[in-house]
Amino acid sequence: MTARTRPPVVERWHHIVEHEDMAALEDLIADDAVFSSPAVFTPQEGKARTVAYLRAALTVFSGAGFRYVDEWYNDDSAVLEFTADLDGIHVNGIDLIRWDDRGRIISFKVMTRPLKGLQALIPLMAAQLGQS
Repeated sequence: MTARTRPPVVERWHHIVEHEDMAALEDLIADDAVFSSPAVFTPQEGKARTVAYLRAALTVFSGAGFRYVDEWYNDDSAVLEFTADLDGIHVNGIDLIRWDDRGRIISFKVMTRPLKGLQALIPLMAAQLGQS
């Protein structure tokens, strides 16, 4: 197996995460993007919803020791494994990212474990999204 160069879309995503660059986030997401949450059954469709969920996640994980620990790439997709600590509860998960030929994210799916980590994440995300 040969090492692959990190795709430009993933480089841009890392910049957004590291610098909490919300303007760059807007530019990276396609108009017809879909966000799939580990806690919400229905996929969230459209740029506005996708950006809202990603902003909320960036806020929730800010200062929580969030970091990517491994990555795998394909021509138009990537899997990024992450870890974080939410008030003493370990969270481990993956971001499944797909992008179009213009280098904009069209699909962002999050999977989180363990259950206790997901249970800690849900109310924090709901608070950021203004949900009860």
